[in-house]
Amino acid sequence: MTGAATPTEPTIRLEVADAIATITLDRPAALNALTVPMKQELLVALQRGERDSAVRAIVLTGAGRAFCAGQDLHERLEPDAAPLGEELRERYNPIARAMRGMAKPIVGAINGVAAGAGASLAFACDIRVAAEGATFALAFGRVGLVPDTGATWLLPRLVGASRAAEIALLGSVVSAEDALAIGLVTAVVPADALGAAAREMAVKLAAGAPIALALTKQALNAAWERDFEGALELEAELQDRAGRSADHAEGIAAFMAKRPPRFTGE
Repeated sequence: MTGAATPTEPTIRLEVADAIATITLDRPAALNALTVPMKQELLVALQRGERDSAVRAIVLTGAGRAFCAGQDLHERLEPDAAPLGEELRERYNPIARAMRGMAKPIVGAINGVAAGAGASLAFACDIRVAAEGATFALAFGRVGLVPDTGATWLLPRLVGASRAAEIALLGSVVSAEDALAIGLVTAVVPADALGAAAREMAVKLAAGAPIALALTKQALNAAWERDFEGALELEAELQDRAGRSADHAEGIAAFMAKRPPRFTGE
């Protein structure tokens, strides 16, 4: 990996258009390796996307030929580098929490290598679309470390315990095609079609009922922590909330009138 970015160099791009916020990791010369400023900017961008009432869905991608190569290891060699536990608690974990706790759906447009914490960021997206040639790798073992930023929680839930163990313990590189086969991504497209494919998916999400999508995401997140009876009760609670929304009334009215619904998030 390459050297750390200067403090004034922008490392994240946030663009909002047509109800979609696109967040781009923007250190292409460094394969979008994560520095302290970059992590801070990414968290701010996620928070802005969450707060912006005009945003209904988020696309997360990388500039250049990589999605994200993980932690910038040159930065870890600096004398003032924080202990790893502190770095996780103060900078990485808030990003993972923001992504999983966000009411709005996140589409990961995985344009190239997603390694280490970069793979963790991909796993934290709600849906992933990959370019041909993209790869996923939890390369922590190569530097004597443990997968982090939510990877050990997210990956088994995405691909199952056995496959997750293979990827995490052996450091196996997962190609885009293999990622599709094991359910890690929902589609693999040519590199020049990735942006359009991710945006098409985000447009569909943005057209949905925001309250219903947020509650669905909440239910999916909670599913692994509850037994079947608990899941049934949570569904009843969330459905009661959704059923009282103006969006539900609009959905019924649109269905009866045979027209597209116009959801407002109320």
